[in-house]
Amino acid sequence: MRIELLLIFIILWDGYYFFSYLFSLLRRYRTKKWMPSVSVIIPAYNEAENIERAVRAALEQEYPVLEVIVVDDGSEDDTFERVARINDPRLKVFRKEHEGKAKALNFGIAKARGKIIVTTDADSYMDRKAVEKLVERFYSEDVVAVGGQIRVIPESFLSLAQDVEHLRIAMYRRARELENLSLAPGPLSAFRREALEKIGGIVESTVEDYATTKALKQLGHVVYAPEAKVFTKMPTSLKALWTQRTRWFLGDLRHVSIKDLARLLLGDFITFLDIIVPLLLILEGNFSLLALFLVFEILTILIPLRLEGGNIVEGLLFPIFLWFWAVFYLAVHIYGYVTTLRNKTF
Repeated sequence: MRIELLLIFIILWDGYYFFSYLFSLLRRYRTKKWMPSVSVIIPAYNEAENIERAVRAALEQEYPVLEVIVVDDGSEDDTFERVARINDPRLKVFRKEHEGKAKALNFGIAKARGKIIVTTDADSYMDRKAVEKLVERFYSEDVVAVGGQIRVIPESFLSLAQDVEHLRIAMYRRARELENLSLAPGPLSAFRREALEKIGGIVESTVEDYATTKALKQLGHVVYAPEAKVFTKMPTSLKALWTQRTRWFLGDLRHVSIKDLARLLLGDFITFLDIIVPLLLILEGNFSLLALFLVFEILTILIPLRLEGGNIVEGLLFPIFLWFWAVFYLAVHIYGYVTTLRNKTF
């Protein structure tokens, strides 16, 4: 009976977010039709393979972008040369010594003329409507930043798993963070220039997007634009994925409040249940309840997949992806907590 209670708890928890998502689809989120000048900034370090696609996507936006600024952050390949050969009067290319993403972004902001600053990554490319959908979410003067939806370019089974992860994040953000986004993501975000200037620009941190979001929320609202999409590359090996996510989590822990930490720990408890309950059901031979659990999880992802742009394969494999991410993130978080406590940085 104890396993059944744990299963009910998981279903209620996931069901709450699923029905919150459905309810959010019935509400029209606030937008504003206006045409501020927009500068797109793309920092790049050794991105010769990807930079042309990122730049052309920025130049081909349906919104009339004022300028696209590429900051070559001391690349050792031919990133600069590949951008320089693109012929468009709106394109500006700068080269500087290698100092990291935050300083490259701030260098670009200093050169920009736009009222709205859009930032994107060199290994990503924006949907043609991305800038338009970001801009229209600045519906009032107290909206200081807008984050877009991240999708993963499918290059391997692991990248497909990460796309499902980001679809789940998109579901959560539309359901719970439309008007109070916890993270304006690095691959696609927009900022009021004056707000960035008030906080001294992009915050220099290993998690510059999260640190900048936290600083900007002291000035106003950071909101989510679900229809502003960017497609980005993600790690294709477990080793690279582990390195990326542990770096992100250790960086996040430097900026969390007690309230944020409480949410993290509650989430870790749910993650533990996602791992242990299916295993216990298998050990007990309770395959009917296991099937109920799997069907429920698949059903809760099918509508988001249809509306956010996923595919049926991702839906059918979702329980496998869910269990994988539960194991992976619980390991990342345990590593992060132990490392942080050992370094006494809380």
